[in-house]
Amino acid sequence: MSDEQAVPKVVPKVVRIGGASGFWGDSSVGAPQLVQGGQIDYLVFDYLAELTMSILAAARMKKPELGYATDFVTVAMKSVLKDVVAKGIRVVSNAGGVNPEGCADALRALARELGVQVKIAVVSGDDVMPLLPELRQAQPPITELQSGAPLPAKVVTANAYLGAAPIRAALDAGAQIVVTGRCVDSAVTLGVLMHEFGWQAGDLDKLAGGSLAGHIIECGCQGTGGLHTDWREVPDWAHIGYPIVECEMDGSFTVTKPAGTGGLIAPQVVAEQMLYEIHDPAAYLLPDVVCDFTQISMQQSGPERVRVQGARGRAPTGSYKVSATYLDGFKTSAQLTIVGFEAAAKAQRTGEAILERVGELLVAQGLAPFSATLIEVLGAESCYGPLADPAVQGTREAILRLSARHPDKAALELLAREVAPAGTSFAPGTTGAGGRASVSPLIRQYAFLLGKERVTPAVTLDGAPVPLPLPPAKPKASPPGAGEGRGEGVPPASQPAIHEQKQAAASVDRSLSAIDSIANATNTVEVPLIRVAWARSGDKGDTSNIGVIARRPEWLPLLRAQLTEARVAEHLGHLVKGPVTRFEVPGIHAFNFVCEQALGGGGMASLRNDPLGKGMAQILLALPVRMPAQWFAN
Repeated sequence: MSDEQAVPKVVPKVVRIGGASGFWGDSSVGAPQLVQGGQIDYLVFDYLAELTMSILAAARMKKPELGYATDFVTVAMKSVLKDVVAKGIRVVSNAGGVNPEGCADALRALARELGVQVKIAVVSGDDVMPLLPELRQAQPPITELQSGAPLPAKVVTANAYLGAAPIRAALDAGAQIVVTGRCVDSAVTLGVLMHEFGWQAGDLDKLAGGSLAGHIIECGCQGTGGLHTDWREVPDWAHIGYPIVECEMDGSFTVTKPAGTGGLIAPQVVAEQMLYEIHDPAAYLLPDVVCDFTQISMQQSGPERVRVQGARGRAPTGSYKVSATYLDGFKTSAQLTIVGFEAAAKAQRTGEAILERVGELLVAQGLAPFSATLIEVLGAESCYGPLADPAVQGTREAILRLSARHPDKAALELLAREVAPAGTSFAPGTTGAGGRASVSPLIRQYAFLLGKERVTPAVTLDGAPVPLPLPPAKPKASPPGAGEGRGEGVPPASQPAIHEQKQAAASVDRSLSAIDSIANATNTVEVPLIRVAWARSGDKGDTSNIGVIARRPEWLPLLRAQLTEARVAEHLGHLVKGPVTRFEVPGIHAFNFVCEQALGGGGMASLRNDPLGKGMAQILLALPVRMPAQWFAN
């Protein structure tokens, strides 16, 4: 045997990470499925939507031992902790919310109950509420990232989005389970990869790739076919697989899922998730790295396997985004079902009559008018506004949804009392009132920047402090930008930026050629956008983003020519009140549209039935576009 034949082949190290949760309330099947059939090295959980922190803060005020995502302990870990320990699987979760120590204590109690030993680390330091008195005196003053509003008086929570470095330190110290408070969603994955591969702060392309891996799995089954445009092609929803990323040293990875599970792993599915809830794909802003996803490539590398590579990174900025919440009065939403002929018209008139009556009662009782009201007729395409199909007005079943805001809880309780009387007073076929609608505090989001030097992350392992490395040198100041952190900075113009400008100019030339092609074509057809593109929408506060991916790369110039910012803004004008910005993502033949002031305030502040913009992409997919007829000949 020759020396060459005797040398064993080096197999690249691969780390398999399973994403078991996309939000607090996700299915209980994720963790057991991944632990039993995923052959994973790590299990990660994301629980913290922006408003979840305020819900957890309210829970802790009632019971000091709460304030964390209890399902993580009582459901997820209770079902897998023994197997996790036996198989050597390590766990990272941001389930700690506003009380990560309380979450860790509950986990320790569970471990004692199950008779297992486990090392648990806690990452804290994200809570900046103690800094608020000082920040109120800051010069220049603290202002909200989008609106420029001053810091509100009744702040409920204020948490900095920490990065992955503290998680890496906890794993380096030997933690088997890491519980964090607020961190960016992708950090639970990036921290694992920094630990496993020894990535440092300067390994920017690798950090960007690891962040993208975390972004793909942070929303659970959205990375395996959930919410996919072509939903009929996604098999076996009941047993849909939770996502797994197989990550390599260079930052590339493969997306897959446990064998034998439902769902779909395909480039278009992964592409939809990549664009979900980001702003500028060339400057996706995270605490550890500024990511450029514009040249990402995705290929089907096998059955239920998609290979992802090409992320690029730049140095992070010197600030954290802080997500705060504050109280701003109260809100309520009530529903009635209307059956029979002209159900939609009857529902609309019923809502108007209730608001008129209650408005007069408010005057009589010396209360101010409602600060906002909204009538929606579900089943009659209310969310489509002027784009609604006239045929749906003939529906014989509709749901009246009546919502209002007011600074005084009593005014909304009065409205809630006046909904049920419609069942005997107004439209024939009125039913389905159910119980009286509840009145809840109206909690708004408020995001601002805070220098990283003002925030001190901390890590403990079973109560003992874990040393953290010194942060890298503070980068130069840069203008504010948008992204996951939305309020981190965008680096100054560089060679990549110049390259992107040249690409944009070339895109314009291609679009003009495409317009000429359409104008000169003798045989074109008008089709809805869904025939030539996939799309998914998401939310960040009052901003909605819509990722649009061409079904075939050669169709992108024609889409670019017709999906202009102005046309998208016009199509969605009944919902979007702010500017619309289009970003190019040539690597996956896509655009990302960022629509500001699009969600009626967003989150709990919105009165809409769709406060998170989940339906925005569906509405855009109805936009008519002209395409060559031969594309649809078969």
